[in-house]
Amino acid sequence: MRELLFSVGRIAILAYLGYAVVLFFLQRRMLFPGSRRVPETGVSSDLGPGVHHVRLELYAGLVEAWYMDPEPAGRPGPALIFAHGNADLIEDWTGLAELTKLGLAVLLVEFPGYGHSAGQASRLEIGDAYRAGYDWLVERPDVDPERIVVMGRSIGGGVAADLVASRPVKGLILQSTFSSLSRLAWEGYRAPRFLVRDAFDNEAVIRSFEGPVLLMHGLHDEVIPFSHARALADARPDAELIEWDCGHNDCPPDWDVFVSDVKGFLEKHSLLDGGEGAGG
Repeated sequence: MRELLFSVGRIAILAYLGYAVVLFFLQRRMLFPGSRRVPETGVSSDLGPGVHHVRLELYAGLVEAWYMDPEPAGRPGPALIFAHGNADLIEDWTGLAELTKLGLAVLLVEFPGYGHSAGQASRLEIGDAYRAGYDWLVERPDVDPERIVVMGRSIGGGVAADLVASRPVKGLILQSTFSSLSRLAWEGYRAPRFLVRDAFDNEAVIRSFEGPVLLMHGLHDEVIPFSHARALADARPDAELIEWDCGHNDCPPDWDVFVSDVKGFLEKHSLLDGGEGAGG
């Protein structure tokens, strides 16, 4: 019996090791499925009034971005940089043009390897793209570099957190995102944390970030459990946590409410009219 148990245990250990090795090598294909999507919008497409194609030059090639003019355009005003989820493309988020009616410029940066962007999706290359987008944005005469807000959804929350850790940012908005990707990998796949190659750690970032934080999360999120939002809120007790009655891909459940929530957060911290941003 002892030998049988030993054999079974050894087989189980070897099977788990094999599983972990497969996860290690396939994790980026699993983590960035949107890289296999074909965009419907071409680089030379007419995006409509107030929306402009931008090409950011990185060492791996050109990365696409869309810039949306604020309404009304004119004197330097606040701007928002948005990072989408891992199955999305920037063309899925044209609805963020609604935020320009608040006087907010909006920059959507595509992930490397996604859409019309060169390179390969990874934490390093995506981070490079968003830092390049930030650097391009703050040089615009219609943008106030003292009122830059970063927002990320799902894995884009990790991208947003990385950006606020490396550039001066006044506000951070995290929607339906994780406390850390390592924790999510362990909970969802029992993957050892040290095997996670793109270990976004949002919880660590928001602890050290001095600006205001808004958290928005679905109570029934089946991809990233609501417990991750709670963990982020515990890490930043002064953060505002908005609970939505939705899952993951059906959030936000009401777009008008979403815009209102974002507007309320920005107004509360003087990040719209007046230009007196919170420290960051």
